[in-house]
This record gives sequence, C-alpha cells and structure tokens, in this order.
Amino acid sequence: MGGRYKFNTMNTSVTVQEGTAVIPGSTAVSHQTSLCAAAQQTLAKVGDKWTVMTIMQLAAGPRRFSELKRVVEGISQRMLTLTLRHLERDGLLTRTVLATTPPRVDYELTELGQSLRVPLMGLGEWVARNHERVDAARRSFDARDEAGTDYRQT
Repeated sequence: MGGRYKFNTMNTSVTVQEGTAVIPGSTAVSHQTSLCAAAQQTLAKVGDKWTVMTIMQLAAGPRRFSELKRVVEGISQRMLTLTLRHLERDGLLTRTVLATTPPRVDYELTELGQSLRVPLMGLGEWVARNHERVDAARRSFDARDEAGTDYRQT
C-alpha cells in the first residue's frame, strides 16, 4: 500500500513516502495517527491562554490559589479552578493541601510541567518577534474581505 508523492508548498519541495514527510534540510518526521491525536488533545489543553498564563506563573515556584487568581489577569475563580484541575489531571502540577487553619493549598509544577516552560517561552518569543507581521496580515485580510475581494483569484 504505500507510495511516494512529491509536491511543492510555499517554495519548498516536500516528499511524502509511506507516512513520512521529508522537507529538504530537515530530518524526516514519521506521521503516526495516534501521535497526531495526542498532539491535538494536548494542544487543545495547553494551548489556551489560561493554561499558558498559569504555567508561566507557576514556573517561579509554588503558589496559593489566591496568589494565582491575583497574578493571572482576568481569570475567573471558576476558570482558574478548572485550569488547575486539568493541569493536575495531566500530571503538569501537584496540589498540596496543608493542614493549617484555614487550610492552605499550594500548586506547583511537576517535572513534566516544568518541561513545558521551554516550548511556551519559545512560543512567547515567536509572538514578540512576529505579532506586528500577524497584525498587518490580519488588517490586509480584513480589508480585502470588507471590499469583497476574493484574494484567491488570480
């Protein structure tokens, strides 16, 4: 069943053979449907703004719920609770209840959660370098859209 297909995209020649994409100057990446599904599920969770902001706030060390609520600007109590529960479920943070009066709950990134900091910081750096270009592209698209110009026509 396999075959070899070659196509050009964005001035780059790509060869696909039996589920492997080869882009010149890069290493081949095997396409596995199960990994795509896992990536999609993970990105859906860790890609939302509340998760990113929460992880970055926990990067410096453990924090209490009230501290997180204060520093994660704009997050509601319910959304912070849901975000923390999802992160705990995925093994990205630990929740420690301390037997004090009133009870104190600390949240801290696990080793797995800490490992997510680097790609998130890379994404943040990409945004800092490219946000003006993205904004310009959006303005250009919106102007064409408002004018009723179909940009796909040649």
